[in-house]
Amino acid sequence: MRKPTLEGEMIRLRPVRADDADAMWEMVQDPEGIRLTGTTTVFTRPQIDAWCATIAEEDGRVDLAITANGSDEYLGEIVLNDIDEVVRSGNLRLVMRPAYRGRGYGTEAIQLMLGMAFDGLGLHRVEMDVLSINPRARSLYENLGFRVEGRLRDAYRDGERWCDGLVMGLLEDEFRAAQLD
Repeated sequence: MRKPTLEGEMIRLRPVRADDADAMWEMVQDPEGIRLTGTTTVFTRPQIDAWCATIAEEDGRVDLAITANGSDEYLGEIVLNDIDEVVRSGNLRLVMRPAYRGRGYGTEAIQLMLGMAFDGLGLHRVEMDVLSINPRARSLYENLGFRVEGRLRDAYRDGERWCDGLVMGLLEDEFRAAQLD
């Protein structure tokens, strides 16, 4: 699958490249981002370098760097993975570098990726997990049309405690109806 470049009003999504490794390394070292995404893997710098250099060639997924304002700087990433062409579904995830959260880049990135998922790839359903300790992300996803479909009790760690994961989904007809509003 050839990875697209998607243009929005504020942002541009492009395939992740090897030269994004410094910015991605910063992102995976951010304690708040790690906590709010439920990341438990501890990455090494060589792993990040290899990931950035090769992820654009992987099948079954689309990993795109978020850039903005005419700059090519990696601000975060949006990923559509676990793409199942038979069931016509995929899983979405978003993560931003700390300095670029809360600026609307993530919202526009999700909208662009959903357009590609439903219109470009012909998917019927896109899902994601959001941690119960991340109400800001849940609110964003609900505002974009995602609905809570279930709760995975104590599925993630929050330091020494547990937290729930919320499974959220958006169907093709719900996406299309929101485009008419």
